[in-house]
Amino acid sequence: MMKRASSERGIALIAVLWLTILLTVIASGFAFSMHGEAVAARNALSLAQARFAADGAVERVAYELTRPRNLPDVWQADGTPQTWAEGEVRITTWATDESARIDLNTANDLLLRGLLTTVGGLEATKADAVMDAILDWRDPDDLKRPNGAEEADYRAAGKNYKPANAPFETVGELARVLGVTPELVARLADSLTVYARQPGVNTATASRDVLLAIPNVTPEIVDAFIQQRADALANKLPVPPLPQAAGYASGAVPVFRIKAQASTPDGVTFVRDAVLRLSVDPRRPVIAYLWQEGVRPAPPPAAVADAAASPTSGAYPALNNNGQVLR
Repeated sequence: MMKRASSERGIALIAVLWLTILLTVIASGFAFSMHGEAVAARNALSLAQARFAADGAVERVAYELTRPRNLPDVWQADGTPQTWAEGEVRITTWATDESARIDLNTANDLLLRGLLTTVGGLEATKADAVMDAILDWRDPDDLKRPNGAEEADYRAAGKNYKPANAPFETVGELARVLGVTPELVARLADSLTVYARQPGVNTATASRDVLLAIPNVTPEIVDAFIQQRADALANKLPVPPLPQAAGYASGAVPVFRIKAQASTPDGVTFVRDAVLRLSVDPRRPVIAYLWQEGVRPAPPPAAVADAAASPTSGAYPALNNNGQVLR
């Protein structure tokens, strides 16, 4: 009888132990689940906070760019980073003049061809073919240029689409043009736009790649001009003209590419990319051509990269693998 009672107590003890383990596992799982939900909720809140801060920063940049240009503290659309804090959120913005890029729809043909050879790395024959294919894509007719491509050529190449016969809506659309590779688009993208709507480029803010696309210029001429431009900016003087750019230069237009990056204290970062046209119409002071989530800040234009960094302009921020600013 004693043995039976002892055996029953042992079984009961084992059952209690298993029950305790089971309840511990359930409680741990519940606690882990609650912790995960709390982290997710906190991250969602931080992301929303960063998103709204980045959107507000874009609006602030738009306002700053409408201020009179003769004010001493006026912001310039030359890629200079502007950094400030909204509460605990760290914000950095960059603004660049969109007329510093070559417009896919309106640029002088020789300017566009120059970009294909100097930056795209295409030899003359291939550049002529791509150039004609681009013109055939955007013109309203079905007439094929000597080296171009119309619907029959796309069908023969196995494409299930034909030329748009309309202006490019985005730079990315260039990848659909016959003869254009993704690698070529990647090399050209930072020098192209569809928003400037100018036949030339603004040499006062254009990058080195864009300046090299101008016919009859050499790398030596471009590098000397960039140094002159940097010196003028550093001394707050007007940027000198580039004589070789006559016929390929256009004035600035009130269209700006703005990037705003907002980072919260817990490491959540949101980047907003926008292209805005500023107008004097009080009913529509700002027109958004582009409004999308960005990935990481674009590199500054040559005007900033070649100028000596100063405490007022600041250096381009270092980023970690998540695109967050390293402090």
